[in-house]
Amino acid sequence: MKYLSLKTLFIAGLLTACGQNSKEQTVNEQQTEPKYLTAMEDSAFEKTIDGKEVKLYHLTNKNGMEMTVTNFGARVVELFAPDKNGNFEDVVLGYDNLDEYRNNPGGYYGAPIGRYGNRIAEAQFTLDGKTYNLEANNGPNNLHGAPEGYHKVVWEVLEATDQKLEMKYVSPDGEAGFPGELTVFMNYYLTDENEFKITYKATTDKPTIVNLTHHSFFNLNGHGEGSVRNHMLQLNADNFTPVDDNLIPLGEIRPVGGTPFDFSEPHLVGERIDADNEQLKKGGGYDHNWVVNREGENKETIKIASVWVPENGRKMEVYTDQPGVQVYTGNFMTGGGPSKAGKDYGKQGAICLETQHYPDSPNQPSFPSVTLRPEETYSHACIYKFSVID
Repeated sequence: MKYLSLKTLFIAGLLTACGQNSKEQTVNEQQTEPKYLTAMEDSAFEKTIDGKEVKLYHLTNKNGMEMTVTNFGARVVELFAPDKNGNFEDVVLGYDNLDEYRNNPGGYYGAPIGRYGNRIAEAQFTLDGKTYNLEANNGPNNLHGAPEGYHKVVWEVLEATDQKLEMKYVSPDGEAGFPGELTVFMNYYLTDENEFKITYKATTDKPTIVNLTHHSFFNLNGHGEGSVRNHMLQLNADNFTPVDDNLIPLGEIRPVGGTPFDFSEPHLVGERIDADNEQLKKGGGYDHNWVVNREGENKETIKIASVWVPENGRKMEVYTDQPGVQVYTGNFMTGGGPSKAGKDYGKQGAICLETQHYPDSPNQPSFPSVTLRPEETYSHACIYKFSVID
């Protein structure tokens, strides 16, 4: 595995976060290591698409974390996080150049998803008595809005700093079959608390449905460094939404107790993923929505998941104000395709933790509503916070 170490420059912030003595770890004037860890060439992402400029943006924090983002699809291309020894590794899957992102419409690496994250049964829904037909791009269902969804458009960059990227996308009325012109403002932050923070705001000019999410594929071993079966996972969720053969929720809220879906206490992802369980067989592993533990209508941003690798100590915590989280363990990844540095992204080579509303909510009256009306504002916060453990 290739490790990139910036101890001289960055370890002070990390050791402080771990409560260790860091007084000897200072930045000195003789620092000769490169400013960026990125392996990307800016020129590989520079192009004009439909009259809009596409480029690569670099975010950094005081602790040495780095993130690169392209405004094509607002995709996170790289995200470097430390391990317990101060080694930084790129922990998100992706491609080396803009053309690969454009030519792989089914690849959601590092992208926001819209207008509706997850599946809508039979690619249709009814709102205020009118039925809207969407594209069936996942068997009979609609998945993630459309093949040319928010992951395939050029986002307008309103502000770009070392730690913030503010972007905007206006989705026209009728785009991909969804009603209403939806204006989305989305911010990416890389904070000095080692947080990759995402905030969304959206408004519409007519009633519509909205369920935005983020779809980075994480591997805390480093991208392309084996499966995520060695990742420990804990979820703040006592229930999940079981699915049918097409991965559409049955409309039931089912307790996780006594099943391989119980991560109320930490378990290795690979510990029970091959269990003789009907729901696991339907998803080929974990590809399900967990119902976040909340009291009543509480919409505060709370910690809903933790995932870490015991061997290297790299840890990620997830915070959100959303009612659910889709956990996907890369069950449909086949390897052999294009990837950064020619790495092999094989089956279960990543874990996605997509904070969102439940799948197929427009067709499930008992699920929390995803309807947005002109007098309302959609909002959503998601934080992926990185740290290290011994």
